[in-house]
Amino acid sequence: METLLQYINIAGTFAFAISGSLTAMKKKLDPFGILILAFVTSVGGGTIRDMLIEKRTAFWLVELEYLYVIVAGTIFAILFRKKLSYLRKTIMLFDSAGLGLFTIAGVEIALQHGFSDVSCIILGTITGSFGGVIRDIFANEVPVIFRKEIYATVTVLGGICYLLLRKMGFDFILVQLIPVLMIIVLRILAVYYKWSLPLIIVDENEGSERS
Repeated sequence: METLLQYINIAGTFAFAISGSLTAMKKKLDPFGILILAFVTSVGGGTIRDMLIEKRTAFWLVELEYLYVIVAGTIFAILFRKKLSYLRKTIMLFDSAGLGLFTIAGVEIALQHGFSDVSCIILGTITGSFGGVIRDIFANEVPVIFRKEIYATVTVLGGICYLLLRKMGFDFILVQLIPVLMIIVLRILAVYYKWSLPLIIVDENEGSERS
């Protein structure tokens, strides 16, 4: 189980490194800026999760292989940037993969530390989505999690699915695989079909008229 969890974390790190790198190149940042954006996208959510878990050191400080994976993902994105020409679609694809992989890894790590189901889902959501939040802030964009586009909602659904499958005694491979694929597919469908939560807008003109 520990080995599989590590593979999931590494795959999520690689996917998010590519996502962050592509965003940085879209913003025309220099190589150092690309690496920094890849780094915060990959480890931002997991770092916040580890800060919230008492006596847990940020994973990338003690497991240096993740830093190598980030560098590899960055170099991959730079070398194949011309083949990854449809930036928005490519960013969304790798971001969705990282979102699914890191969410489930976050839920499992929270379970191993004895948290309740609700707390596990929250920590899974933080692990999956907050790297993207930091990436978007650094790139001077409104984080996708705060827009009308469905993002964090799919991580919550994926976390619930993971816990249910685990409690039902499914094979551990399926318990990991099904929620990850569910998050990826739902995220892609949400973007393609423009699924969104309702917006709540305050009409400033109405307030002015009353005064």
